[in-house]
Amino acid sequence: MKSGVFNILKARFLIHDDAVKNWRFIVFIILLAIIMIANTQRYEQKVFEIAKLSNEVKELRSEFVDRRSELMKLKMESTISNKMLEKQIYPSTVPPVKIEVKREEEKSFFQRIWQ
Repeated sequence: MKSGVFNILKARFLIHDDAVKNWRFIVFIILLAIIMIANTQRYEQKVFEIAKLSNEVKELRSEFVDRRSELMKLKMESTISNKMLEKQIYPSTVPPVKIEVKREEEKSFFQRIWQ
């Protein structure tokens, strides 16, 4: 047992005649470790990208709400009338009247002209 531990510490298992299968296994383990590290790196990049986009969505949503409230204030009748007063345009005191136009359906255009 003592010689087995010394052989492992001195890495004699890498230089013996049957060391080729040991080297293959070591290279396989190294490749798996590299793939695992690369996948972890890509996963973390995606997590950071998702967090950045989430923050951007929150900012855009709050900006949208601000703009919508501004628009509602600008569309109010009091705001419009105040802006019109600056230009000396006053609201009408006479209420609007509905105008109805009756069509003559039985006569064509040419018949109306010749009469």
